Amino acid sequence: MENSLTRRSFIRQTVATGIALTGLSSFQSCSGYNSRGLPTAVFGKTGIQIPRIGIGLGSRFCSVGDEDEALEILSYALDNGIYYWDTAHSYINRELNVVSEERIGKILKDRRKEVFLSTKLAGREPDVAMEQIEISLKRLQTDHVDNLMLHSIGSVDDVDILSKKGGVIELITRLKEEGVTRFIGFSGHSNAEALRQMIERGDFDNVLFAMNQYENYSQNRQEEVIPAAQEKNMGVLLMKVIRPKENITGISASELIRYALSLEGLTGLVIGMDSVEVARSNIELLRSFTPMTAAEQSAISSILSPVMDEKYLEWTKPGYKDGYWV
Repeated sequence: MENSLTRRSFIRQTVATGIALTGLSSFQSCSGYNSRGLPTAVFGKTGIQIPRIGIGLGSRFCSVGDEDEALEILSYALDNGIYYWDTAHSYINRELNVVSEERIGKILKDRRKEVFLSTKLAGREPDVAMEQIEISLKRLQTDHVDNLMLHSIGSVDDVDILSKKGGVIELITRLKEEGVTRFIGFSGHSNAEALRQMIERGDFDNVLFAMNQYENYSQNRQEEVIPAAQEKNMGVLLMKVIRPKENITGISASELIRYALSLEGLTGLVIGMDSVEVARSNIELLRSFTPMTAAEQSAISSILSPVMDEKYLEWTKPGYKDGYWV
């Protein structure tokens, strides 16, 4: 296995090659974003306008077995203004032999400038994380990403490992300085205290975290994480906003999305999409979006809270194994 110095050299050479070929820095060349009239918001201190709904390219997308159909979803989303794409090194459906980043690369090789590309690293040690970004860039057929996230922060112990001297937070900060990524952030599903500590310990540009799942943690995250991120002018994205589903709460997916979009302090949502029809529905919802009133939000919240407390959700918490979250 290559040592970390060799991997860093590889990354720098990859970026330098891209700059030499284009005559511009990778950052300067990313100017083709077009929301097609969809509502956008400034992504925190990045200064970039992104659509208030981005496409999540994890489990739902990887469940699409037909490759042509999957590529059609990506093209349709981009053609209609959804240019924030969220993926991860570990988004793989082994049963179908689907690798999210490889699929995305088939579109990016011709349309890279049009996409704000975000991927995630699960490695908790620098050598593992470095190997993952090297593989991700090859899969994605690009010399850089727009946003590089640390994947699924789960506990304060997790934060301690990532923030130790010479650890992965230092690594991705250097990757930003070297041009491998324009911005850096992290994601999490449950532990509000861990997410808050990540905000305090690193100079991150953004955070992505789950709402409406994992028992009674949702309000805790909303009240602790969003204000802490706002204080540092970070972009804030929510995921998992259509959990729990309608058969448990009686609330439609479209109303859960509208509820989440109406919350104060966030940039937007990342929503998994597994068909052109789902993408079309989300695009139309965003195009016609009007914020909920305080009374409407209160009514939704009163339904969701007891559902969380009674643990009705069927969700398997991710586990860390061999450098990957599975």
